[in-house]
Amino acid sequence: MAKISPLAFIDPAAQIGENCEIGPFCFIDKNVVIGDNNVLMNSVTLLDGTRIGNGNTFFPGAVIGAIPQDLKFRGEESTVEIGDNNRIRENVTIHRGTASKGRTLVGSNNLIMENAHIAHDCEFGSGIIMGNSSKLAGEVIVDDNAIISAVVLVHQFCRIAGYTMVQGGCRTSQDIPPFVIAAREPIAYAGLNIVGLRRRKFSPEIIHNIHETYRLLYNSNLTVKEAIEQITYSIPMSKEIQYIVDFVSSSQRGIIR
Repeated sequence: MAKISPLAFIDPAAQIGENCEIGPFCFIDKNVVIGDNNVLMNSVTLLDGTRIGNGNTFFPGAVIGAIPQDLKFRGEESTVEIGDNNRIRENVTIHRGTASKGRTLVGSNNLIMENAHIAHDCEFGSGIIMGNSSKLAGEVIVDDNAIISAVVLVHQFCRIAGYTMVQGGCRTSQDIPPFVIAAREPIAYAGLNIVGLRRRKFSPEIIHNIHETYRLLYNSNLTVKEAIEQITYSIPMSKEIQYIVDFVSSSQRGIIR
């Protein structure tokens, strides 16, 4: 049975799951679907087109499903879809999609810290930590298990790969490949995310091969195309190395250097 404050407003057309807690001054709009076991602390706003899974916690001031900050938006029907077991902290904003993709996606088991922003049509994976006041512009992709530190600004259409660590205060207008630390000003490759890889139980052999892959990409005189050819020829292929090769080969904005 849901526990709903009498000071909350819930549109009669909204769908609320079992065992939810909805605090005072929350606003839940029409065309909102909320799963089971969610907690909305006070002053949370869920707007038209919001879809929430199960077991999420929304802290005060979060606004989910607002229309995009995109001048091409013409009021088309779109959604923001959030998975399970996320912690969405104070004043986080997540906007719904546009005609480009039709939806903004957030996976499961993420920690999205205070005042962060995820813009229209982003694809935000699972197991991600996003720090205070970091901002993703429209159509950014963040792969699973990335760590984005505080006050990071990401240009539209960029992609941040999995198992990366992005230093606080960075700005990027290029893609950040898997398993690396991205740091400095301007942002650049700053080595492997060794601590993160060890915590995730990557074997020493795989870490060594990842290191050799990036040595060819960043510390040789080869072009990116030549480095990819050398990697596929000289380094034992695994899902991790294939992830790097596919990511770099398909990058539309180019990888950070």
